[in-house]
Amino acid sequence: MTVTEETAPASHYDRIGGASSVKAAVELFYDKVLADPELAGYFADVDMAGQRRHLALMLTVVLGGPNEYTGRGLAEAHQPLNITVGHYAKVGEHLMVTLTELGVPADIMADVQTVLGQVQGQVVAAGNRSGV
Repeated sequence: MTVTEETAPASHYDRIGGASSVKAAVELFYDKVLADPELAGYFADVDMAGQRRHLALMLTVVLGGPNEYTGRGLAEAHQPLNITVGHYAKVGEHLMVTLTELGVPADIMADVQTVLGQVQGQVVAAGNRSGV
């Protein structure tokens, strides 16, 4: 083991188990979202295999893993969907429940929650930002 390996803190990505753990989280998360009648409509015409891949790549980046995401930006992908603050919050709740169920440490969950707050304006439609 090198000095760098000894002193460099593990990324959140590595701490939760890497790609297999991210994939498991994405699968469970989308199972929850698609079962939610308030949210399922957003995905009616979506290639869910591709959607799951995109989220896994994005979540990997958020968690400090390798950045291999080459898809559209958050605003470009989400603004046309007219997502409300209430629906954004529900998606965030499903993600946090998923991470809790998978035993993700509290500090990592707090960091994910912070990122959700930071990107909300890119996802929620401009006309829907002040309410549900």
